[in-house]
Amino acid sequence: MSNQKNWLFSNQRVSLFPRRRPSTNHSKALGSKIFLIIIGLLSFGGLPLGAYIGPGAGFAFLSSFLVFFITFLLAIFSFIAWPFRFLIRLLKGQQAYRRASINRVIILGLDGLEPTLVEKFMAEGKLPHFSRLKKQGSYARLETTIPSISPVAWSSFMTGVHPGKHNIFDFLSRDPKTYLPDLSSARIRPPKKFLSLGKYRIPLGKPEIKGLRKSQPFWKILGEKGIFSTIIRIPITFPPEKFKGHLLSGMCAPDLKGSQGTFTFYTSDREKIVRREGGQNIQVEIKNNIIETYIPGPENTLRQEAEEMRLPLRIEIDPAKKEATLLVSGQKICLPEKTFSDWIKITFRPGLGFKVQAICRFYILQLEPHFEMYLTPLNIDPEKPALPISHPFIYSAYLAKMLGSYITLGEANDTWALNEGVLDEEAFLRLAYFNHEEWEKMLWLALDKVKKGVIVTWFETTDSLQHMFFRYLDPQHPARRVLYHRQHEKVIEKLYCQMDDLVGRVMEQLDDKSILIVMSDHGFKSFRRGVNLNSWLYLNGYLNLKPGQETSDEWFKDVDWSKTKAYGLGLGGLYLNLKGREAQGIVEPGEAEKQLKAELVARLTGLKDEETGQVAIRTVYDKDEIPPGPYKDNCPDLIIGYNEGYRVSWDSVTGKVNSTVFVDNTKAWSGDHCIDPRLVPGILFTNRKITRDKPAIVDLAPSVLQLFGIEPPAYMDGQPLFSVDQKKSKLSRGPS
Repeated sequence: MSNQKNWLFSNQRVSLFPRRRPSTNHSKALGSKIFLIIIGLLSFGGLPLGAYIGPGAGFAFLSSFLVFFITFLLAIFSFIAWPFRFLIRLLKGQQAYRRASINRVIILGLDGLEPTLVEKFMAEGKLPHFSRLKKQGSYARLETTIPSISPVAWSSFMTGVHPGKHNIFDFLSRDPKTYLPDLSSARIRPPKKFLSLGKYRIPLGKPEIKGLRKSQPFWKILGEKGIFSTIIRIPITFPPEKFKGHLLSGMCAPDLKGSQGTFTFYTSDREKIVRREGGQNIQVEIKNNIIETYIPGPENTLRQEAEEMRLPLRIEIDPAKKEATLLVSGQKICLPEKTFSDWIKITFRPGLGFKVQAICRFYILQLEPHFEMYLTPLNIDPEKPALPISHPFIYSAYLAKMLGSYITLGEANDTWALNEGVLDEEAFLRLAYFNHEEWEKMLWLALDKVKKGVIVTWFETTDSLQHMFFRYLDPQHPARRVLYHRQHEKVIEKLYCQMDDLVGRVMEQLDDKSILIVMSDHGFKSFRRGVNLNSWLYLNGYLNLKPGQETSDEWFKDVDWSKTKAYGLGLGGLYLNLKGREAQGIVEPGEAEKQLKAELVARLTGLKDEETGQVAIRTVYDKDEIPPGPYKDNCPDLIIGYNEGYRVSWDSVTGKVNSTVFVDNTKAWSGDHCIDPRLVPGILFTNRKITRDKPAIVDLAPSVLQLFGIEPPAYMDGQPLFSVDQKKSKLSRGPS
């Protein structure tokens, strides 16, 4: 998972799919807005609802006055209460740390760091700090989750339980009533009543909101015992939950349009106006070196007739200087060609005195012969957030005041802009490292402020760069035929070296009472060939199309459910069309269900790609055989463990059906991890010896609890990895 991006693509971007409304023409994609329908409202909790813009926009907008007023009141209250809170914390904190064997735990989450590459580069002497950390403490490959998808793995990291207990099995779940995808982390519905006021409609009450990730993050348990935590951008922390500490939401936090990231491409070249996944085009006309255009904003459903808000944008081109001046929201921005702007604040006004702010960056690709410009997704302004993206609410503003504006979109690096040819590789890398620098600043600030407690930071850079540049490590990759630039052969090696440098700088901040954990949620492999699971089901009689149809458009448009036994959805899931569960289910629960699953497991396991002669599917996991939990019924009936080099195809992810099962992957998105979890373990480095040879990602939550003298709750599946000081062995029990 970008634009929210109109598809779900592998882990790193929880990418959205353009969904289709069951009651309308299937040829019109519902788009990213459906997934996060009112997703921003998730965290409004007790905050007053100033205005509601959704479901198209996806969330509530607070006027800047309301945000300021609330922040002002909170600041006054905080100032008055500070002496009392300080005294309480001091007394409680002394008790909290009496059982702890350490003062501070620092966890660096380097998403997707691949063990074989770490081990190779360490052997070559290119990762001296990783090597030193291994010698000082421990290094091991870290068992990931089934499936090996980021929202699943990070949910297990924070809760210490397998997916059956935290209810996240993919980026997407499916609605059995419509067979359409839903975002897996939350379900949101608009308020039931509205008050009409002329051309406006005012919501009466709050939206109906239901978070779908279950179980408790370890930092909430720590907080109940008086241990403070700072959590920076960990996936599946949107909406932010209340606990004793600070949190900035990560993966699944939306942009201002309510999507997971929608870029805009401006061009004066009509031939460049083509469908672009993850973004939208705006054709412009140049008159006397002037362009009058607009920035497309969220849908304004404060009005009776919902419409897209548009912010005027004037562009004055100076060909001689190779630059342009952008005039927007009362600002003049002089921008040379092939240069990213700083974060620019812009303001939309939905009406009735309300306004909502965003931040964005501009990048002019070329001025002539045609004008071309890229606009990042509209990020929620952290200083004046249109919805809570942090806990406490003002923490995002605090970070902005301390560090300047920063990206707030959960899936930050715009992989679809590169995939769709809007950004070239050099521009994508610059933008990705701009984001990375912001996250490092947040880490250093936390290290400076938090001397006792927990600091957890997630770096997306390692995941997104490997997704987009893995073909440079694979001479056989089909994308190299059209997407190969010699100057980028070492991008991934340099990435690992930069992460080594980061680890080294953090190690300088440690004392003998600090624990450092460096980990990844999964590894990475090349993604050469796509497997259209739905096409295989169709060709083998498990999925049927309507009479006269030989293909189906997106989201199963032409599937005949009355004759379909199974279908694939998401990055690894296969569902039975079960009677009594799916709206048009035909498979009888019980014995017939078991026989069908056994038959599919037998036929799909070892499935060969006849063109290459390689096995494409290594393992098929039956949900009845994976670790138990109260939410296991929400798991796909079968999880497909693809072999190295393979992954579910782009067409299969979006519900298309045809006669082609195997296809070359020629996109820049050339590496992946949504395969057999046994092929993509993560990495684990610690500065203290661990006690187990085969650690798993579920072990980290109970390990942190035990380090602070808290006995892990009995429901946790993981086991502590460190030995504790027996002199402080009377552990405080966590919630059971």
